[in-house]
Amino acid sequence: MHKVSFIGGGNMAAAIVGGLIASGTEPADIEVVEINADAREKLATRFGVVTHTDLSQARLHALVVLAVKPQTLPEVAAALARRLSGQLVVSIAAGVRVADLARWLGGHARIVRAMPNTPALVQAGITGLFAPDAVSQESRSQAESVLRAVGGVVWVDDEPQLDAVTAVSGSGPAYVFYFIESLEAAAEAQGLAPGVARQLALQTFFGATKLALESGEEPALLRQRVTSKGGTTERGLAALDAAGVKQAVGQAVEAACRRGAELGDELGRLA
Repeated sequence: MHKVSFIGGGNMAAAIVGGLIASGTEPADIEVVEINADAREKLATRFGVVTHTDLSQARLHALVVLAVKPQTLPEVAAALARRLSGQLVVSIAAGVRVADLARWLGGHARIVRAMPNTPALVQAGITGLFAPDAVSQESRSQAESVLRAVGGVVWVDDEPQLDAVTAVSGSGPAYVFYFIESLEAAAEAQGLAPGVARQLALQTFFGATKLALESGEEPALLRQRVTSKGGTTERGLAALDAAGVKQAVGQAVEAACRRGAELGDELGRLA
């Protein structure tokens, strides 16, 4: 199992810590540097991991996960650079590009960039990963196995594709929650009680996703099977098409992708 140092102990770091321990990593093999006392106490109490208040106290294991806010990463990386001795650095800081992080780390080359999403909090996430050519296959496998502790992983060949990953799976849970909200409100508008409306909306999304995952069939084919000619589903889908819902989803992803690229530019201009 892995020995991992986390720099930052927020919700996503805690999710990965929990996933690693559930996968068999010993708590003593995980250390977390976190300045917030409440967060440190929660991590130590819940998982039994080693916690530190400052980076200078850390042992720094062979794999280091950077889980701090992107805006604070230049300062954190500058302090970390003085301690690195060949470790693999995995960054889950949204929007921070490999070249900028390498620069802040004083030219450190063993970097993997990861974009997990919030369902990782219940070990049902999906993470996009990118590594430059200089990172070995062994290092890629190490990074992948850490992120697999909280769900699935996909690799992209070009770093700008992580902006698309962010737009689809990073922002995607919010789109799903938005649709659940809308379906719930529509159910209430048809006279269903709020509790019934929520249960129907949530279980429908869960069940449909589980069916799509476990059947391995194309979502379009599954949709067709539910859609009887002249039936209720056909009429409802026609209303969605008339409202341009599919186009709106595409526009949402495109807008989020553009914003991801803009954030990368903005963060790259930090000291």
